[in-house]
Parts: sequence; structure tokens; C-alpha cells
Amino acid sequence: MLNVMRDARDTSLVLDRPGAADAAILVRLDDLATPALVLDRDRMDANIARMRRQLAPHDVLLRPHLKTAKSIEVAHALLASSGGPATVSTLKEAEQFAGAGLTDMIYAVGISADKLDRAVALRRRGVDLALLLDSVEQARLVAATSRETGVPLPCWIEIDCDDHRGGLKSDDPAILTVARALQQGGVPLRGVLTHAGESYNGMGGADDLAAAAEQERRAAVGAAAQIRAAGLLCPGVSVGSTPTALFGRNFEGVSEVRAGVYVFFDLVMAGLGVCRAEDIAVSVLATVIGRRGDGKAIIDAGWMALSRDLGRSLREGQPNYGAVCDLDGHVLPGLAVTGVNQEHGIVGSLSADGIVPLQIGERVRILPNHACATSAQHDRYHVVATGSRAVEAVWPRFNGW
Repeated sequence: MLNVMRDARDTSLVLDRPGAADAAILVRLDDLATPALVLDRDRMDANIARMRRQLAPHDVLLRPHLKTAKSIEVAHALLASSGGPATVSTLKEAEQFAGAGLTDMIYAVGISADKLDRAVALRRRGVDLALLLDSVEQARLVAATSRETGVPLPCWIEIDCDDHRGGLKSDDPAILTVARALQQGGVPLRGVLTHAGESYNGMGGADDLAAAAEQERRAAVGAAAQIRAAGLLCPGVSVGSTPTALFGRNFEGVSEVRAGVYVFFDLVMAGLGVCRAEDIAVSVLATVIGRRGDGKAIIDAGWMALSRDLGRSLREGQPNYGAVCDLDGHVLPGLAVTGVNQEHGIVGSLSADGIVPLQIGERVRILPNHACATSAQHDRYHVVATGSRAVEAVWPRFNGW
């Protein structure tokens, strides 16, 4: 039997064990206090299965990125086993997931001195946590910490495959300098790691995304070859983003693939042709609380509930903060959240007629431009099946660093 605990913060019910299919209906979307984050479990499961099918023929390890979900329950759905492997973007994530039994993680953000004590503590707990760096200074810092604590801190060298963020270009001689500094410091080098972040900003479509995936692969494999040619060990080649993982055609030389937003998808991914709007698994439930003189509707979900992320909408000439669905999750064509204040969202029409057929008291669901940013505004998922208003479970999520 499910144990039920009333949450004093709103009218939702929190289940301390996610509900089975035959559980009694405890609460419905019609009853929730808004705004609230809704997770369509069926869509999520289908998205997870799609990524597994895509990578299965390529003999690569899938290391899901948990930064999008930040949820123990979602992590269990994503991972091949209870211990991992997984990718995280904060040490808070690493600590939370370690408490749930995950033991194989990459902290895929460049390491800094203030975080090393927490990394050491996780390693002492038996967590195989690997760090990321791209400079000699970081390599020496990690080596010194490893010597002082007696705790080896294995590392990946970050490669910049597309002028996106951090990392060394694949032909940069500094790659060897960093690799040698790690070796001389007694730090295990796990391999090279890259992320094709610019794939999010491309034209989209299968050929464009496949080209981004090949660029990503070549950069990482080339960097690893440089290290190996110098007589140094470089066992792993880690690549990944949701677009390149799903549209990559050649994974030769790659040992593992990382991706995260595919678990939920969002309007950025839909705009690239990576998914359809009907595949997006998260939405924000909101209530229409007013009508404006210009015919637009006001909802009780502003940037505090949706985020300020415009995704690809600015590039596409119709800047907005999310697409509008009815309460059952069906897209209402031509409607979008065209403006946001802290607690108010403005629903406008993107079509020529300008009509917003929403009435005060009506409930809608907003599909996010960026699932990571929108989910980060909330502390729980209200889990439903596709087409159902019954909340099957409430899964906590966490934020912080």
C-alpha cells in the first residue's frame, strides 16, 4: 500500500513511494495549486527508449546527464543500473545521487580549488567521481590535492569541438602539456571529453545535426590520438549532446556518449527537428487569472515559473517563453507566452487573427523553451500519464550547487 503524506505547502499529495498503475487517484491536475511542474511519464519513457535504440548498434556506453532532471526517480528511469554511469553538472547533484546509490559519475564542469574537498569526500565514500579540466594549473592543483589527501582524483581533459565554451582545441599542443602534468602528478587520466553545444544553434535537420556529430567525434578522437602518439595513456573518448547523440551516424573511436535533455525534450529540440512538440514530457500547469483589453490572457506563471529563456524563438522572429497547451497536453496552435513578469505570464497569439480563446479560471500547460531552465524553477514533478489528468506520483527534485 502507498503511504501518503499531505504536503502543507499546497494541495498536492506527496507519495513517499511512486505510485503503481492501480493506485487510487489521489489528486488531479484540476485540483493542483498553480503554477506546478507536470511530467508526462509515458512521453519520458518513450524518449529514454529512443536514445537507447539509437545508440544500441554503435557499441558505445550511454552516460546520461542528470542535470536536466535533478531527480532520483528520473535518474532510476534513465540509468542502465542503480550505480550508473551518469554525468552531473554540480557537486550537489553528485552528493544527492551518491546518497541514492550512484557510484559512477563524471562531474562535467571544470574543477576549481573550492570544490576539491567535496570531491575528495565523495571518493572516500566509494563514489568513482571523475573531474574535468583543461589547464596545467588545474592539473597541478588536482595532483597536489591527491598527494595531500591520499585520494586519487581521476580526470578527463576537456576538448573544445566547436568554439562553444571551455576546453582545448583538438590540435592544441597544450593538450599534451596537461596530460603530462597529470601523469607526473600521479593523477589517472580517464580520457578526453567534449560537448557539441553549438549543435543547439545550428540550422537543424538530420544532415546538419549529423555534421555537428561528426565534427564532435573527430575533435575528440583526434585529441585522444595526439595523447596516445606521445606514449601517454588515454583510455576514454567521451562525446555528447542530445542532437548529436540522436543524429550521429559514426561513433568510431568513441567509448561513451553523454546526453541529458532528451529525457524531457523542449521547444529548442523541437525547433531543431530533434523531436516533435508532442514528445515534450514536461510542462508548467498555470491558471488564467485575467484578460487584457488587447485580447491577451494573463496566467499565474511568470518568469519565476517558466524562466526567461527565449530558446530559438528570438532567432525565429517570434520571441516567446513557451507554447500553450490545453489541460490534457494538446498544443493550442498559434498561442504562446509572449511576455513575462515575475509572477504573471502574458498569453498572446502568433497568428494573424490575434485571438486568444482562453477564459478566466481556465487551466493550461506551457511547454518550455529550455527544459533544464524551466524545471529548475520548481521543487517537484507532478507525474501523469499521457492524456490523463490524474497525478500518479509526486517526485521531488533539487537545485543548488
